[in-house]
Formats: sequence, structure tokens, C-alpha cells
Amino acid sequence: MTKSVNEREIVLAALLEVTEKGAYSHQILRDVLFKYQYLEKRERAFITRVTEGTLEHLIEIDYILDQFSKVKVRKMKPVIRGILRSSVYQLKYMDSVPDRAVCSEAVKLAARKGFSGLKGYVNGVLRNVARGLADVAYPRDRKQELSVRYSCPEWIVDLWQKEFGQETAETMIRSLSGERPLTVRCCRSRISVEELRERLAQEGVKTEIHPYLPYALYISGYDHLEGLGSFREGLFAVQDVSSMLVGELAAPCAGAQILDVCAAPGGKSLHAAEELLLAAAASGRPEEQGMVEARDLTEYKVDLIRENIERFRMENVQAVCRDAAVPDPDWKEKADIVLADLPCSGLGVMGKKPDLRYRISPADIKDLAALQKKILSCAQACVKPGGTLIYSTCTVSREENTDNVRWFLKEYPEFLQEDISGRLCPELRGALTDEGCLQLLPGIHKSDGFFIAKLRKREGGT
Repeated sequence: MTKSVNEREIVLAALLEVTEKGAYSHQILRDVLFKYQYLEKRERAFITRVTEGTLEHLIEIDYILDQFSKVKVRKMKPVIRGILRSSVYQLKYMDSVPDRAVCSEAVKLAARKGFSGLKGYVNGVLRNVARGLADVAYPRDRKQELSVRYSCPEWIVDLWQKEFGQETAETMIRSLSGERPLTVRCCRSRISVEELRERLAQEGVKTEIHPYLPYALYISGYDHLEGLGSFREGLFAVQDVSSMLVGELAAPCAGAQILDVCAAPGGKSLHAAEELLLAAAASGRPEEQGMVEARDLTEYKVDLIRENIERFRMENVQAVCRDAAVPDPDWKEKADIVLADLPCSGLGVMGKKPDLRYRISPADIKDLAALQKKILSCAQACVKPGGTLIYSTCTVSREENTDNVRWFLKEYPEFLQEDISGRLCPELRGALTDEGCLQLLPGIHKSDGFFIAKLRKREGGT
């Protein structure tokens, strides 16, 4: 009996959406897994691994294909290119799939997609790859070798080597490959960490406390998140520990008014709202819940925030559609805390979103740094005297991070850099820059690459 759904065909469709149409891999994969959630766990795992793995190793895969195909990758028909790319990934990185099965399934898929005339070509290229993989010669130049072997664009290799040194840069680049544990935040206003771990254990999920924060957990062993009652009930949020540190360092007092200017999908806003509830309870004034206004640019993004507000049942958060790059006189000096987690190049999360590395260019970083300055100029006006501005990005680029903080402190001398070392675990105090900002590096720290600066406005102006 022929299967109505073919995993490799699903993978091909996902890859084409990303590589040919510019879709984002994490969004496409999320939608695909939701659509095919009825498939067996093994089948969904195959789709996830081959899709993510092919994108993760794309530069290397194309380099290998160019060694064995007379038609270079860039000149191939998109469907054939997608089939060959995913097949080379399986040949090189999936020992559990026999080479003959990879070749056979690729030929069948080419025929199903209307390319019967190219079955011989597909079969010949893949059989040659299977025989010659062990003999593929990588570039002798170290920068080029790192770029090919770890599928990291050369300009990023060069940037990280200049900013962090050869040894650290190589560790960061190597970290772009491989599986990563999922990190979640316990929603402590609704359940204790111990109770959540017990609940997850009952659902067959393994947990481990993250070394950086006691309410951050690694989880593993689950089938899919939507199948967990604890997830559907909003007892935990999927959030990297680096992102949690924004709420941790913000440390709001009971009753604080918080403005999150670029909030979607709302993880930091909801964490800040929960910190407000915990602070109110600890102060003995539970009625002083404070409020978080979570903003983003489009109604689509604001709807994502609203969905999360509803799932986590948080009443002290409201979602608003507003452009962070436009001044807001209604909020002038009204916020105790402004969260500014701004649009960035995303170099710190390339391990989780592999297609980002192929989208970003050095020119994009300059444009993003300029946009960040514009948004910071608007955000700072909303901070009340004595209030706090938290500037964060999920990238690893001085131009978007420490350079922007230096510019900001020069442009707005009424702000001071605040010492955050006291709220960091000992393992992270070495991640502070000379300026006192937190710069987490992928592969060096147990988190995404991330940047945080805490800036406090003087009580009496300048």
C-alpha cells in the first residue's frame, strides 16, 4: 500500500519555501509539523532533522555537489537542487539511512515532481557522492575551510575572528552545527519549579535545571509540545535563558509601569509581567500588579502577543500596535522600565535559525545599527527619571551592541550604565564587556548569542 504522505516530499516543499521563496525556516517547519502532527514521532523527527540539517550545512552541501556534478548547484533546476541537497545531507550525516535508499528515494521523488528525464542524472550524482564523500578535499585556506566545513559565510568568520580572536571565533562557528536542548521558563506565578518538574515527569518529559537561572529548565523526551497539557495550560514558556535574563536584570518593583517597544511574540513582556506579580506578592501588596504594554509594528505580530497573553492567562499585559521608531509623547517619562529588544542581524541565533546566516550581509548590519539608534532615541524619552532602559539584541556584532551603547551614552548623558554583575550567576560574570554590558557567545556560553545593557536615567536629569 502506497503512503499518502511522503516525508521526503514534505522536506522538499519546506526547503523550496525557504531557499527559493525566502520564507523563514522556523516558521515553515512549525507550520509543517502542526499540519502533519498526526504522523508518527519517527516521521516528524525525520522531517525536522533533514530540513534543519540541510539548511544548517547548506554551504558544505553545495561545495560537495559542485565536486561531483557537471551542472553547478547555482544552475540546477530548483526542485532538483532541493532533492540533491537533502539527499547529500542524508548521505553525509544520517548513518541510519542506507545510501541505496537515499539514492532510490531521490530518483522516485524527481519522477513524482515531473522530472523523469533527470532520474539518471540524480542517481548518478548521488551514487558518485556516496562513493567519494570520504575523499572530498576541503579548502586549504583556514577561513575558507571554516566557512565550508561549518556552512558559515566567510564574512561572518572574518567578523568574529577580528572581534573575538581566532580560538573563540572557531568555537562559536563550530557551535552552529548540532542539536540543542530546548529551554523553557517555569511560569512561577502559577506553578513552582518543583511542581512543574513533577507534572512534566508525569507527561514523560525529562527535565534539568539550567545552571544560569533556577526557573529555567532543559526539557527532552517529549513528542510535540502541543501534545503536553502543561504547555497548553501555559505552565511554562519556551524561551532561551539569554532572553530570560532581560526580565531578570530588569528586576521590576511592585506596581511598576513597563513598556516593551518591540515585543512580539511576547516572551519578554510576559516574563516581565510575571516578575511584577511575584514582586507584588513578595511586598505583601498583591493588588499592585503593575502593567506591561507590549508593542510591535504590525497587527500580525500583535496578534501573536495576544495569543500568548491568553495562553498564559496574564491580566497585567496589554498588546498594542505601534511603530517603535516613531516618538510617543503620551508615554513621555512615564515608564519605570522600557524594554528595547530591537531588530538585529540575529547572528546569535543562527544555530536555531540556520537560514539567517544566508540572509544577512555586512550592509544589513549597518542599516540595522542605524535603525536601532533611531528606536533607542524614541525609547529613551519614555523612561521616567530614575527609570531603566534595557537594550538587548540576539546578535554578536559590536556595531549593533557595544558601539550603540557608547553612542547612546554620549548622545544622552542623562543615562548611566548600571552595574548588573550582582544579578548574574558567577558563571556569567566573565561575560561582561569592559563597558559593563553582558555579551553571551554561542558555543562559549550555555545559551544563544545575546547582548544586554542596563541603562538608568538620572533622577535629576543631566
